[in-house]
Amino acid sequence: MAEIVMPRLSDTMEEGTILRWLKQDGEHVARGEELVEIETDKAAMVYESDQDGTLRRVAAEGDTLPVGQVIARVGEGEDDAGAASNADEAPVGAAPAGDVASANGARDQPEEQLVESIAETGAPTTQSLVGDAPSAAAQDAPAGAHGGRLKASPLARRVARDQGVDLASLSGSGPGGRIVKADVEAAAGAAPGVAAESATQAPTAARTPPRASAAREDVTTAKGQTTTHELSRMQQTIARRMAESKATIPDFTLQSDVDMEACVALRAELKRISSHDAPTYNDMVVKAAALALREYPRANGSYKDGTLQLHSRVNVGVAVAAHDALVVPTVFDADSKALGEIAREARALAGRVREGTVTPPELGGGTFTVSNLGMYGIKSFNAIINPPQAAILSVGSVEARAVVRDEQIVARHTMTLSLVCDHRVLYGADAAEFLARIRELLQTPASLTL
Repeated sequence: MAEIVMPRLSDTMEEGTILRWLKQDGEHVARGEELVEIETDKAAMVYESDQDGTLRRVAAEGDTLPVGQVIARVGEGEDDAGAASNADEAPVGAAPAGDVASANGARDQPEEQLVESIAETGAPTTQSLVGDAPSAAAQDAPAGAHGGRLKASPLARRVARDQGVDLASLSGSGPGGRIVKADVEAAAGAAPGVAAESATQAPTAARTPPRASAAREDVTTAKGQTTTHELSRMQQTIARRMAESKATIPDFTLQSDVDMEACVALRAELKRISSHDAPTYNDMVVKAAALALREYPRANGSYKDGTLQLHSRVNVGVAVAAHDALVVPTVFDADSKALGEIAREARALAGRVREGTVTPPELGGGTFTVSNLGMYGIKSFNAIINPPQAAILSVGSVEARAVVRDEQIVARHTMTLSLVCDHRVLYGADAAEFLARIRELLQTPASLTL
């Protein structure tokens, strides 16, 4: 049988989560037909089958697997697929039919079931490994409507036991219908008698002794009710990559104030000509950065495995705030595109990010990143470098400030740029010249329109 593996859907993807199978076990799938929905570190997208035949699913919905690991097999007959489907539907702890299964029931269980049983009990028992008798965790595991094992996280199972909640009566909100802690807590909150019963059954010896001060609050309840939310695949990847960036990159920051009076005048004129397609100040920054990157190729480089990589294309990523995440779509070849073209493309990319329709190719290939918080009134900030890129440009708000011109204090529209650099690629003087060139281009914005 041909194998279908977890595909690499982006240049930074290391693992993916099966969100939803679009084909069932035993069903025929054709090459190019939509097969499975996969969540990557950047987006969720549908993957098309690269094989033709009868499907035998290996990975279940909600499973997270590394790139290259088998998620399904495709063959010519239906026998193998049917057998796989029957094995997947077998209840926890039940031995498969046949002479071999009676001695190896536990070994034939999916690995995920054994892992969850170990997580529940703390260590595997002899019975759970040899299959002579089902383990205590397997006996306690709830059964679905058809005798199959309900999908629930180990934490959700433990909370359900403590609160007296029947998992079989719940609908999971996690990936693939998995029951998570929040589902159990919601069900427990809907049954007021549960907490009272648990309090009545608590042994007297376990009660907290009287405190010296009644006004002093118990440290375990000082924060009030705490709700734990599981991170999405994208949020987990963002957290990991940002932590790696701060831990491994020796960064430094340069700041420069830019006189934006000419840019303000240019944008006002462009808005008068075309109010819908007028470039924003951020579009002007992207264009200025792209032109400067072409002149300073080290700033357009990457550090990887002890080497400096210089890229021939200037692809500027633009940070966009999505729902509970930060997504960076890419404006490819920004140095060769007109300012209006960059404005239209950046606007379309931001719209697709917020709608959740952006594709992994649109999120990869960046050589430099621009992050703007000026629309929130932020004057300046230091963004975190997106590895393996050499630098990231932080853009503050455009505001009227008191400055000195011809020995007079006057109000001028000013913006602060912060360039965060990887010192392994850019040194102080190189970075200063690069940032000065961006400032120069913005203070004479007619060059951005050429």
